Amino acid sequence: MARDNAPKERQKRQLERKLARRASYDRILIVSEGSKTEPNYFKEIRAAYRLHTANVEVQPSELGTEPIQVVQYAKELFENGDRHKQVQSRAFEQVYAVFDRDDHRSYFDALKQADALDGKLRNDNKQPVRFRAIASIPSFELWLLLHYEDIQAPIHRDEVMARLKQHIPGYDKGAGGAFATTVGQLNVAVQRAQAFVHKNRQNRYL
Repeated sequence: MARDNAPKERQKRQLERKLARRASYDRILIVSEGSKTEPNYFKEIRAAYRLHTANVEVQPSELGTEPIQVVQYAKELFENGDRHKQVQSRAFEQVYAVFDRDDHRSYFDALKQADALDGKLRNDNKQPVRFRAIASIPSFELWLLLHYEDIQAPIHRDEVMARLKQHIPGYDKGAGGAFATTVGQLNVAVQRAQAFVHKNRQNRYL
């Protein structure tokens, strides 16, 4: 019998093998505003901690970079999947929409929509799905800067970038290796980020 080399059949078999190999922990879908910086960072984490690619899917938004578009694409990708990206519909327990605060006009609308979706969607096991917006204020680079400096007051994104380059010479958006470069200070960065969120929520900055 002749071998079936139809692209659709090969993709189907690859997807079936991928799903069969997935680990027992929650399946997570991460959709980011950026097409390089954030996806690279999350994929580096996935590789460093040997998280299974069938459990942690990282995709940039294809609807645009406005926060509301990131949330909408995360919802659409979860509900409909994408055969070309080998993403199965509703095949996740957790969905995260990742975007910067910057000067986006739809920032607060995106937060509200994500909150409204949390626990309302159902996955392929009929379970309610956690749907969260993960906002970087003002930008993703603040998270990296917190590995080196204790920032507790609002700061402009240009200042964040300038100060980050003092610690990581040659850093630029889209460059890889950010996680490996900063992981040694991960615990202190988490503590500083938690303090930043607590303080600035009290000041109604967040």
